[in-house]
Amino acid sequence: MELGPFQLTLVDDGGFRLDGGGMFGAVPKPLWEKVKPPDERNRIRMATNCLLVERGSDVVLIDTGIGDRGDARFRDIYGMEEGAVRLPEAIQVAGYELGDVTHVLLTHLHFDHCGWNSRDAESGKMVPTFPNARYWLERGEVAHAREPNARDRASYDPRNWEPLFDAGVVELFDKRAAPIEGVEAIKTPGHNTDMCIVLIGSKDETAAWWSDLVPTVAHVPYPWIMSYDLYPVETLAQKEMWLPRAAEEGWLCYFGHETDHPVGRLVEDERGRLRAHPVSST
Repeated sequence: MELGPFQLTLVDDGGFRLDGGGMFGAVPKPLWEKVKPPDERNRIRMATNCLLVERGSDVVLIDTGIGDRGDARFRDIYGMEEGAVRLPEAIQVAGYELGDVTHVLLTHLHFDHCGWNSRDAESGKMVPTFPNARYWLERGEVAHAREPNARDRASYDPRNWEPLFDAGVVELFDKRAAPIEGVEAIKTPGHNTDMCIVLIGSKDETAAWWSDLVPTVAHVPYPWIMSYDLYPVETLAQKEMWLPRAAEEGWLCYFGHETDHPVGRLVEDERGRLRAHPVSST
């Protein structure tokens, strides 16, 4: 999709599954299962969407999916799609090479958002997957990832970021960062302390990459908040701040874990509630 001077290309790393109760928190199952039907293990389908943002000679990749390090137990727990096209191949199918990526912008360091940051080289050493890119990480998120608490320790894997520091390709930032003109990460706490959303702005239009503030279109209603969020009341406050603006200004919205309609615009329904109206990504 074109957005002013930007070319936006949605790519993904294959599907997986998470517990529906975890994904919808206090929302009763009879409500959420109508929009996200669970499997026999109460898991709902999840996408690992990522976004390529091209402007001139720069190509920014927002998030890097779940990666390929999971063993058989991991793949079973998370219902990984067997035989799915993975992110490196998806990028090539979209017409890019891994070396074309000049910046990788991470919204946070949970395993399902940064899995392809690095890969195993033939030498046995782990190296950055995108050899010509600078990797942008929020400083507080790195500090927490290195010393997580008992509640979210399972969400972090040092192999997803420490090889980047070893290679000297990290750009740390505090609260805000703009790897290129018009692409800005903004700290938006709630899911955790230092997660970011990303705004892509041209003169007349804005696109929003919501990350886990609004992981799927089903999470647009304000109280539909994941129980995975460390600070759900803060998530609510952030949604109440950002989503009305997105609706009023007609932002193009990207939903990182949405399987069916990952691109849309927010509109009010007949009862004044915000909903996502699908937009074709082709």
